[in-house]
Amino acid sequence: MIAKKVGMTKPSIYYHFASKEELVNRTYTHIFRAHHFNSYFHIDALSKHNYVETLYQGGLNMLPDGNQEHFSVLRVLSEFTMLAERDELYRERLIRMQQEFLNGFRDLLGKGADWGIVLSQNIDPKAHMLALVIDNLSRCIMMKFDLDYEAVWKETVNSVLVQEEKAK
Repeated sequence: MIAKKVGMTKPSIYYHFASKEELVNRTYTHIFRAHHFNSYFHIDALSKHNYVETLYQGGLNMLPDGNQEHFSVLRVLSEFTMLAERDELYRERLIRMQQEFLNGFRDLLGKGADWGIVLSQNIDPKAHMLALVIDNLSRCIMMKFDLDYEAVWKETVNSVLVQEEKAK
């Protein structure tokens, strides 16, 4: 995939890297250098009035849009995940990235709880649920499952909101 993108043969690509693992590691570093929670959710710009829409749209923005480049990114992430199963260094990087998103969702939900938009009980499990649903929706999109992804995300968001704040 990479060789084709840069117009080289596979052997030429491997000439520049000591191993497939190094190639995946460097590709992961390049692709995910700007993949941070605050790229999708700007907590400082939140208000009580835009909270629900921001939570809903931020999650949708995290989902791949179906173009080939997003599928390539998810393939690299899958390869990196397989490396993380065998190597602590890769596992630590993946956990660090996942933890940033878990903490971000926790902060986002905490802000909503302060405003009475999100029930304050069980903030951590709700944050974990949001992160897990986004991850799994992304994988389902990559595998081309025929699902209404927006509806699933909307229901997930609605499940953390108090009744009168449900996304329309």
